[in-house]
Amino acid sequence: MIEVKDLTFSYGKNKQALHGLTFSVRDGEIFGFLGPNGSGKSTTQKILTGILKGHGGTVSLFGEDLQNAHMQEVFQKIGVLFEFPYLYANLSALDNLRYFASFYPKEQQRDVEELLDELEFKRDFLKKPVSSYSKGMRQRVSMARALISNPKLLFLDEPTSGLDPAGAVLFRKIIEKERKKGTTIFLTTHNMLDADLLCDRVAFISNGNIVALDAPRNLKEKNSNHSIIISYLYQGKRSEQMMEASELKASIPFAYDELISVHSQEPTLEDVFIQYTGRRLS
Repeated sequence: MIEVKDLTFSYGKNKQALHGLTFSVRDGEIFGFLGPNGSGKSTTQKILTGILKGHGGTVSLFGEDLQNAHMQEVFQKIGVLFEFPYLYANLSALDNLRYFASFYPKEQQRDVEELLDELEFKRDFLKKPVSSYSKGMRQRVSMARALISNPKLLFLDEPTSGLDPAGAVLFRKIIEKERKKGTTIFLTTHNMLDADLLCDRVAFISNGNIVALDAPRNLKEKNSNHSIIISYLYQGKRSEQMMEASELKASIPFAYDELISVHSQEPTLEDVFIQYTGRRLS
């Protein structure tokens, strides 16, 4: 679906943002692209969506090199959720979405009201101007805009930004639903929970270079110290012990009356990111 080879980009002399990125995104995959501010994450997404021109190397979408592609045809196949909502503030949700839907063939368009219902948008705000919406409501309209054309390739930039926990869970379910339909999803985010729960693979980018690329589970396992913490009761007293996982192969090597919990000390995805880059996402 996406093939990137030796991708470079410079904003001017001595301002090179990307240093030869190479990666691919498979059909039907949710691919996470993670990096702190200034790492080249947004630059890469702008190139992939055709917003930014003048890159080096090759970028192919749908098997066609972007340098030679008919971009209007490419735009018909992709949906984009930008980090900051691109909506007309004086228009309502309905008017915004009907306007954006008009750029696509009718047979490709989704029903606007059904889509907003799926996103749990408040119906009493359907005809009110976007300027009166909360950040979470604007995010719902922006997601609807990205989905309105039934895209084959979906670019999501911070999809759960501005949402409460229930809203974030809803968006993850919708993203999973899109994947089940066969949609390929390129996800850029600072939210490691989103990446961990949703992504088949993630790439870590730092200072314009990809420093790691694998499934979240594999990255965590490869960087784990394989320690386990066991909480237990013994003679009426609660205690904890840390040990290597290999020590449990035979049996638990201490006396106990009741096991309360057994937790692996597997690192979080953010822990792994810091190991590779030395930087936090935010």
